[in-house]
Amino acid sequence: MRPWAVGRSNWLFAGSLRGGQRAANVMSLIQSAKINELNPHAYLQDVLERLPITPVSQIDDLLPHQWKDQLHRG
Repeated sequence: MRPWAVGRSNWLFAGSLRGGQRAANVMSLIQSAKINELNPHAYLQDVLERLPITPVSQIDDLLPHQWKDQLHRG
């Protein structure tokens, strides 16, 4: 709860509407990683490295609940 309260005043300065939307997307990914019991830093680092080489048809495989399954397969 506290990170949301602290961040609320910071979100006023996202720079633009698109900047705020991007921040919301990243925060959603981080929270989804936490819900799936992943290390958010390791998850984001791996996804950002693989994103440029991943075909559009396989983008869903990079979502946190799918990514966790990839760890157990590999």
